[in-house]
Amino acid sequence: MALSTKIPRNNAAGSNKHDILESPAIYDARSKVVVVAGKRIPIGGPIPKLKEGEKFVAYTTSICPYCSRLLPAVIYEKEGKIYMRKTCPTHGTIDELYFSDARIYRKFMKYEEEGVGVTPHVKLTAPCPYNCGLCPRHKNHTALANLVVTNRCDLSCWYCFFYAEKMGYVYEPTLEQIRHMIRQYKKEGVSMAVQITGGEPTLREDLVDIVKLLKEEGVTHIQLNTHGITFARLWFEKGLDAAVKYTRELREAGVNTVYMSFDGVTPRANPKNHWEVPYTLEVFRKAGMTSVVLVPTVIRTINDQELGAIVKFAAKHIDVVRGVNFQPVSLTGRMKKEARRRYRVTIADVLKWVEEQTDGQIPADAWFPIPVAAKFAYFIEALSGELKVCMGNHPACGSATYVFVERGGDGLPKRFVPITEFFDVEGFIEYMEQKTGELRKDAESSFSKFRRALRIASIVKDLPKFVDREKLPKNLNITKLLTNVFLKRSYEALGELHYKMLFLGNMHFMDQYNYDVERVMRCNIHYLSPDGRVIPFCTYNVLNDIYRDHILKKFRIPIEEYVKKYGKDKVGPDVKYVRNIKLLKSNPIYYEAYRGIVPDEILFGKKKN
Repeated sequence: MALSTKIPRNNAAGSNKHDILESPAIYDARSKVVVVAGKRIPIGGPIPKLKEGEKFVAYTTSICPYCSRLLPAVIYEKEGKIYMRKTCPTHGTIDELYFSDARIYRKFMKYEEEGVGVTPHVKLTAPCPYNCGLCPRHKNHTALANLVVTNRCDLSCWYCFFYAEKMGYVYEPTLEQIRHMIRQYKKEGVSMAVQITGGEPTLREDLVDIVKLLKEEGVTHIQLNTHGITFARLWFEKGLDAAVKYTRELREAGVNTVYMSFDGVTPRANPKNHWEVPYTLEVFRKAGMTSVVLVPTVIRTINDQELGAIVKFAAKHIDVVRGVNFQPVSLTGRMKKEARRRYRVTIADVLKWVEEQTDGQIPADAWFPIPVAAKFAYFIEALSGELKVCMGNHPACGSATYVFVERGGDGLPKRFVPITEFFDVEGFIEYMEQKTGELRKDAESSFSKFRRALRIASIVKDLPKFVDREKLPKNLNITKLLTNVFLKRSYEALGELHYKMLFLGNMHFMDQYNYDVERVMRCNIHYLSPDGRVIPFCTYNVLNDIYRDHILKKFRIPIEEYVKKYGKDKVGPDVKYVRNIKLLKSNPIYYEAYRGIVPDEILFGKKKN
């Protein structure tokens, strides 16, 4: 199966104008006001000035966290950190930490990419971010589409805003609406990857049918975003066979990856699903669901001391866990500066904490920003004539690395070997950029096919030059794996790399304090809406009263109506999960899952006999 089809180039003007939806916003240039979702939002403000000891980095555009006014902003360096400053005429000057390490920030910015543009879905009538989506000014096609299938949840976490009882209504699109959303996404002409999310998606009894629908519509990669409790709950309520059967049905219908919330290894850091995860992973093993990504929301003072333990837990369960994707917390609501300082986490913090908590085995310098993937895409495009899914995100949006795991006879990780220890990643990136230029030049020649064949043969021959054979882990043929990825360009080839190493990622979604419109314009993680729009993550969730809540409310079902149609056990108190901690801790599976990662005193209150 091909990784992608050809992405239309230079399509920002919109080649299918008859398909373009009306803009959600109206901009009055005279009054400098945007009207969107029933709100009047002023545009513009003074350009912030630098103070003594501050070094200019860049200008951008941001918003006031109190009135959403669109404002000019300056990004600057001070005392080894990167900050953002903006001044609202009404609410004054707001300074916010943007990136906690200036050296890492500069390294990441070296890999900046613009993206390839989009097939727009809406007309352009207002400034970003009030014209989503996607508008002709957006710079990146959808790489992952979030499909919200319900806002119902069987948990009521104190920090969560997104469940039916708190919102006051149910949002649950029909199969017809879901098909419409996918067909809107399909107009972008790219390989479609969809994350089914919520609420808690496993509360939908037709979830298997939804997965099948996505496959019918040509979606090539399907992720299920879940707390994972449903699979453990099924085990205890209906038996292991029932849990395995349900999981297999999802897998066979087309679920490729389970994207599972996992905020820490201890009950304190992870009260959401600490007790259930051991059983969930066991169900996945027996059902052949062997591609799980653990997703911790990183909050300073809450779970920042457990990042290394999370990586070790993933490595212990590497037979089913393919990676960890850390997500520094997005600070929602109004929060004073001191409170923001207490909880704020940036990408650089995560990198440093992982380094410290793995005894330096996974150094901060082993990570690279997301747009490096765009350079790989351009390289493969030059090789094949087709542009792969292009991850041209802003460098401050995220980073990633791969590590090889050496495990002992007890199954516990003994050592982590990052890819940078045995492969010259920086040198290979430079090499790729050079070869991309040469291949593009060859394509213009009348002897292009012959020259291309010679060039590809030369590239395959050069790959071993970037490998340090003395440091290369045993049983890891990195040259063969990369050759397969470049030449076969298939999910199978990429999957082989994932199954040989542990993926570590880090995505920092914004909030209104650190909002950078430049990042929004390059976003490629988007939400699908029943009205046909495709909306960037950090407008959908950060400007929630304009996008997420406004859209969901438009397509809502009153709770009373939902109860009347489906029963009172489907929403409200009767749907909520009440765990039996004593029962969950009584099975050896619980202890074995955390053995060697969490001290016995924490798991049992005493040493296990």
